[in-house]
Amino acid sequence: MTRRYTLRSFVGLAALSLVSLSPLSSATAQDGGIAVGSMAPAVTPLEQLDGKTFDLSAVVGKRPVVMEFWATWCPLCRKLEPALQRAREQYGDRVTFVGIGVPDNQSPERQRTYVDERKMSGTFVFDRERVAMKAYQVPHTSYVVVLDASGKVVYTGVGGDQDIDAAIRRAIPAR
Repeated sequence: MTRRYTLRSFVGLAALSLVSLSPLSSATAQDGGIAVGSMAPAVTPLEQLDGKTFDLSAVVGKRPVVMEFWATWCPLCRKLEPALQRAREQYGDRVTFVGIGVPDNQSPERQRTYVDERKMSGTFVFDRERVAMKAYQVPHTSYVVVLDASGKVVYTGVGGDQDIDAAIRRAIPAR
């Protein structure tokens, strides 16, 4: 018996597969990313956008940390920018925000110009040697990792529609 598959069949299957990629599913670790519940790995050295070295372990384990692995050319990162900026304004006194620039088609200078033009707040570093990308098993730009004050991963997600506020609330003890 020969089966004929129509375009409608393939479109239906594609639509079903997209259901699992909805923003609601971003509350768990993405394929290839560091597992939720893991302790943050030590990462050094990273490069601040002004050329100075930055030791990520200097901020981990003191208070919650939100890291985004990003690039200036990433449309998902741009879509996520307003939510991250709102979070920086709301939680900046209790949470450390670190934007980790990926080196693909990037330079620290290009990222510094981007950050300055948009008046983005937080700490921005460049992962020239991909040490942070490897340690956190980054699957894609717009990858966000949230650590609690002990350095435990409480959230990971990818994409421009992440609920950053809900992710941060996982890391902040209730008042």
